[in-house]
Amino acid sequence: MKKIITFSLFLMIFTSCGSGKSFQSFFNNHKNEVGVTAFQVPNFMRALLVNISPDINQLFGNVRDLKFITFNEISKAKQTELINEMSLVTNSNYTDILRQNTIEKTKIISVKEDGDVVTQAIIFNSTLAKTSVFYLKGRFDPNRIKELSNTNQFENLSNKLIQNYQITPKTPGFNPN
Repeated sequence: MKKIITFSLFLMIFTSCGSGKSFQSFFNNHKNEVGVTAFQVPNFMRALLVNISPDINQLFGNVRDLKFITFNEISKAKQTELINEMSLVTNSNYTDILRQNTIEKTKIISVKEDGDVVTQAIIFNSTLAKTSVFYLKGRFDPNRIKELSNTNQFENLSNKLIQNYQITPKTPGFNPN
């Protein structure tokens, strides 16, 4: 009986410590929802990114992984759910550069660091009209990420990526339809 109790306690402690949520699980859980646009840039498309915006060209020379997901016209309950889920993700070894909570909008810029270099960044902007989340993995200057976020360059990038994807394929063998 003592062994069962000890094992149960160990199992509970082990599962509670590992309850952090990853961005990949957040992305996978929501990418199939109605009203969601999800974009993940595979390796062969990274070359296209440098042609989209000169301002972002420097940043994307270092990108190894890029994902974004947008939710349009959500309810207050859905917004609260997304904010809570993103908090779970960013509570897992991320450092908040900026967390701004107002009645109209929640903005989170959270990063994982290696010394003075950012290796992962999450940029989360949420209103009832639109909630968007960017995930970047690579090696970045944290001030540059904050600057791009403050000037809405990530929103501009998402619009340009979607437009670029929908117009014509620029990569041989890549058909968006």
